[in-house]
Amino acid sequence: MPSPVEFYFDFSSPYGYLAAHRIDDIAARHGRTVNWRPILLGAVFKTTGQQPLTAIPLKGAYSKHDLYRSARLHGIPFEIPSRFPLATTGACRVFYHVSDRDPALARQLALAIFQGYFSGDRDISNPDVVADIAVNLGVDRDGLNCALNDPALKDRLRSEVESAMARGVFGSPYVIVDDEAFWGADRLDHVERWLATGGW
Repeated sequence: MPSPVEFYFDFSSPYGYLAAHRIDDIAARHGRTVNWRPILLGAVFKTTGQQPLTAIPLKGAYSKHDLYRSARLHGIPFEIPSRFPLATTGACRVFYHVSDRDPALARQLALAIFQGYFSGDRDISNPDVVADIAVNLGVDRDGLNCALNDPALKDRLRSEVESAMARGVFGSPYVIVDDEAFWGADRLDHVERWLATGGW
């Protein structure tokens, strides 16, 4: 079996949101599955010195325009949330709690969290909001409440971020096909071509 495609993203990343709607279909067309791996870009930015695109002079205005344009191109509902960016620690912990038990449900949860933020303006930095989204998908609320305060899950998320950085991950979305890395939603066509041809 070919190895899964590794899909790194931050729940507050608009380009991560756009990529999340496409990555599974791209991989499936080439007989691959996808490992969804949310991370915290805030921790990464402490190392890289980066900041959110929309906060950068000149580039920020362009990125806002491009986000709406890209969303229209792919038919994905999108609005820049009123609170942007947000801390997504709770969302990541809930994802990994669910993923360890049901990876397919965790992917649905990730899309629902993204959707809640980028088309519903929901405050996904609030663990109660994330829990509500998860419960609507059938996740047990009591288990979620325990997970959010579980030191092991806190360590797990820290380890995921450190592991991502060790692999060179510096942004969202960041896709690794075998050992080849692609950064940005605008590289998904390259990802598909690489999967189809084995590289160039």
